[in-house]
Order: sequence, then C-alpha cells, then structure tokens
Amino acid sequence: MPELPEVEVVRAGLVSVVAGRRIAAVQVLHPRPVRRHLSGPEGFSAELLGRTFGEPRRRGKFLWLPFTDGDAVLAHLGMSGQFRVNEPGSPDARNTRIRFAFDDAGPELRFIDQRMFGGLSLSVGGAELPPEISHIARDPFDPDFDLDAVTAKIRKRRSGIKHVILDQGVVSGIGNIYADEALWRSRLHWARPADSLSRKQVRELLSHAHQVMADALAQGGTSFDALYVNVNGSSGRHALNVYGREGRPCKRCGTPIVRERFMNRSSHLCPRCQRKR
Repeated sequence: MPELPEVEVVRAGLVSVVAGRRIAAVQVLHPRPVRRHLSGPEGFSAELLGRTFGEPRRRGKFLWLPFTDGDAVLAHLGMSGQFRVNEPGSPDARNTRIRFAFDDAGPELRFIDQRMFGGLSLSVGGAELPPEISHIARDPFDPDFDLDAVTAKIRKRRSGIKHVILDQGVVSGIGNIYADEALWRSRLHWARPADSLSRKQVRELLSHAHQVMADALAQGGTSFDALYVNVNGSSGRHALNVYGREGRPCKRCGTPIVRERFMNRSSHLCPRCQRKR
C-alpha cells in the first residue's frame, strides 16, 4: 500500500488541480468507492455540489481534500486508488470510479481504483483534521512532530521494534517498505524489543526513517507496479537497499539479503548487518 512519500506526491500534485476550484458536478460511476457515505452515491454527489476545495492535506499515509466551508473529502487510496487529471470529454481510464467537474470548465479530477479497497467519503468538520483519523499520530515531516516524546513512547513498548514503528498511533507514515529500509540503515533486526533500545538508537532509527522517506519523496516515491502513480500518471523511481532484494548482496557487506515472515507480510534484512539478539 502507498506510504507517506507516495501519498505526499499525490497531495502535492493535487494542489494546483483542485485548490480554489468550485465543484460543478460529481458522477459516481460505481457505488463501492463511496460505501462509507451514509446517503449513498446520489447523496455523495448532491452534498458535494457547489463546494470549493481548499489546499489538500495529509497526515502520515492519510489524505484529505478540505472544503472552504470547513468540511472535507477524506480519501482512502487503499491498494490501488489513484487521482488523475483529464480534460473534460476525454475517455475515462479503465477502472474510473468517480468524476469531478468544475465550474471553470477546466480539467476534471477522476478517482480510479482497480481493486476498490479505497474510496472517498465526506468528513463533516474535517477540513483541519478529519475526526475519522484524529487518532493517527503525527509523522516525522510534521512541523509539530515531537521527537523526544515519540522516542520515549517507543521505548516503553515490549513488542518488536518494527511492529512498534508500524503502529500509526505511535508514529504515522511509515509502512512495511520504509520500515525495512530504516531498520537496515540502523543495523537493527525487526524483532528486537523496542524497550531494549537506547534513546540514541531510537532517535537514530526515526532519523533514518525520515531520511529514507525524504529520499523517496525526492524521486517521486517508490513504485512496484503501475498502480502507484502521481496525478499525471508518472511513477516513482526511488531505489531501495533491502526491501524486495531477497537473495541479492547487501550493499554494505555483500551478504545475501533474506526475507523473513512478519505478521501477514515479510521483512527484508541483512542477516549479518542486522543480527537478531
């Protein structure tokens, strides 16, 4: 699923597309992407009509499009959700689910979702922060991110360190890919108990997580298939050090990278650089 860099690429791409534009029409082409909206597809379309978008916002992996009236559209990208920009009257891309037209007759915004695990919903009063995601912690790019407080919170946990940094209530934005990359840079095994780490080790890990995501953001994110794209259809180009490199040599010591089972997914690591203690 898209992590912080991929969602931030989408958010930044949406700024010039929607900010300050008034909705003239909303067409819901499939009901599933608006399943969280209680009044259904027709209600979703009617309730958005005439509203003006502000600047899109993000916290961690979560994206929302505020309205100038104080409400917002909360976007769940899921595994394959995309926003794309198209000229009015142009053919829909395959799996287009929702189409937004604006009163300036300019480019339309279309929501595409092949697997339909994502969707859009109206968040009442959610322009500043949708209440549906108010439990999500701040991410390392947030100006109000408190490194000392998050470090202390992590060091109180007995779970493996990867499990802790994937907890979006502790620190948001880090997913499976960038967790593996940050742990490799920190020379830590994913199962190392969080409460066994020193304050310095946790701070370094969070610093590495911030840096690896910043590196990915500079390259447009990380793309493993055609489903992770910007609003203009471009894919990220970020090269990884450990994730997805099973059997290939570690870029630091040459030892083959291994993949280990982790919950319902995998962890990639160097067995020499990241020894389990």
